[in-house]
Amino acid sequence: MSPREIERRLAAARAVEEVQAGMLVGLGTGRTAALAVRCLSERIKQGLCITAVATSHATADLAHELSIPIVPLQNISSIDLTIDGADEIDGRFQAIKGGGGALLREKVVAAASTRVIAVVDSSKIVRELGGFPLPVEVVPFAAGFVRSRLAELGAHVILRSIDWKPFETDQGNYILDAAFEGISRPDKLAAAIATIPGVVEHGLFLNEIDTIVVANGEMIEVRHRANEET
Repeated sequence: MSPREIERRLAAARAVEEVQAGMLVGLGTGRTAALAVRCLSERIKQGLCITAVATSHATADLAHELSIPIVPLQNISSIDLTIDGADEIDGRFQAIKGGGGALLREKVVAAASTRVIAVVDSSKIVRELGGFPLPVEVVPFAAGFVRSRLAELGAHVILRSIDWKPFETDQGNYILDAAFEGISRPDKLAAAIATIPGVVEHGLFLNEIDTIVVANGEMIEVRHRANEET
């Protein structure tokens, strides 16, 4: 097991300690989120009673496999706590997400959540966003147009593919991975991308994350946005 894998496992286990009986829990997508789902399953086996909402078909399938009760998001208006990963996150709790292809559902679930925890290993903490390409979900019809507009904003853009075919999200959309040489003004970039017709959602999560659980070796740090702002 690699040092990063160990860190992810430790951070995921610590984040799941925040789940309390009776909560409706949002479950993220990706490698680290999957570890949190497995940790949550262990707590359920020990008697914890919760229900959950999944941010992707893949996460829902894993939850069903582990006997975690899942309810459809369309029947939900609010979520108590969401646990998810991040591809990058800075000291202002601004993150890039969407490496797992579920950024739209992740952003909806985060917006509906009273509290969002980002679980990361030490490599995901950055001074400035942009080392990880920014995922942008687009309707297939507009993929070429949006790609050109993202290039005008300074990005090198690649259509995400799998087995030589465009990757499709759970909503049937495409993802453009836009590599910028650093994102000094995430808020400005987010606003610019949001104005491009055909864009469904982007992977800049600027105000959604409340808590970061990061493992560095065997040490675990829990950071809260409120504490950072005071």
